[in-house]
This record gives sequence, C-alpha cells and structure tokens, in this order.
Amino acid sequence: MEYLEFTGKTLDDALTNATVKLGVTSSEIKYEVVEEGSNGFLGIGSKDAVIKVVLASNEDPKEVATEFLNGVFEAMQLEVNITMEFDEVENCLSIDLAGPEMGVLIGKRGQTLDSLQYLTNLAVNRSSDNYTRVKIDTEDYRRRRKETLENLAKNMASKVKRTKKSVTLEAMNPYERRIIHSAIQNDNSVTTHSEGEEPYRYVVITLKK
Repeated sequence: MEYLEFTGKTLDDALTNATVKLGVTSSEIKYEVVEEGSNGFLGIGSKDAVIKVVLASNEDPKEVATEFLNGVFEAMQLEVNITMEFDEVENCLSIDLAGPEMGVLIGKRGQTLDSLQYLTNLAVNRSSDNYTRVKIDTEDYRRRRKETLENLAKNMASKVKRTKKSVTLEAMNPYERRIIHSAIQNDNSVTTHSEGEEPYRYVVITLKK
C-alpha cells in the first residue's frame, strides 16, 4: 500500500493540505499520524504535524484481505497459509487457505467458511468504489460440498419417484439450495421449491403433476 506524506502546523492543517493536494474529501482517504506536531516554547523548537495518507478507493483488495484474515487467524491462534488470485476481468478475488486445522475454519456444513467469506467481502469493499467479489475455499471444500449436494439431490429425487412422496431436505443457505434446484431441474418426473424463512429455509422435492 503506497502512502503519501503531508505536513502542516497542526494535524487538521496536514489533513487539509492532503485533501486539497489530492482533490478529495477527508472521507476518501485513510491516514496514519507520523508526528503530532508541537508549538514548542514561545515558538522555539516547534514541529510540524506529519501524516501518511492513502486513497481509500485505491486500496489493493489483496492487501486488505490479507491484513484482515491474518488478524482473524492470529486471534484464533491458527497457523494458516493464504494464497490469492485476482481476476481483473471478473473483479473477483479467489482465496485459498491451507493449514493443519482447516476443519475449524470450515465448520458445520461450511458455515464458518461462509461467515469468513462474508466478513472478508465486507472488509475488502468497505472503502472501495468498485465492488470486488471474494471467494474463499480450503482443501477444495466448495467443490466437494457441491458434489455431495448434487448426489443428495439425485438420490432424493429417485426416492420421491419410488415412494410417490415428497421429501424435505435440511435447512440450507441460498447457494446450496441453488445447487439442489439445478441438479434436478431437467428431471421430467420431479420438481423442487423452497419453503421456510431464512436462515432455516429448505428445499422440498415433489412429483410433477
């Protein structure tokens, strides 16, 4: 992250100088105080205030995500290796996590991983003009979970056709429900729909009439 340095007799003056020089408002920058400045004694030994400034909208999403995740993992006392790839065309940041305790980060049915992805999205886009989509995965969990849900959908569709009775699946998040719907959308014998309220919304598979 590249900072620019500005000075002034006071912190307010330094901040004003920065916004005027950069042509932005104070809400569009972030700054660190290098020197608070002082008046000295009778004007002797006075020091200017010094700040380091960066445009908030120019923050590198990879740097923001790395700083945020490292803080989370340090608080959780987890050793995690972070690998990132940024797709400029799709404006998408793909993050892969590796380490000895990834089960903790995945959580029950991926809920912890989903929450971490959501919070990282917020951190990356908090001060950005352009929305960056953040995807987080570990140990290829997303692909494995998708395959599991697709197999579940097909097996339950077969059960519905065999028993002639509807099947209600467990509560899932919107992404996982879409996987279920898509997996059997071309089946001519069954149909799917969602019922319930978030976060307990679930998919029901029924025979087509």
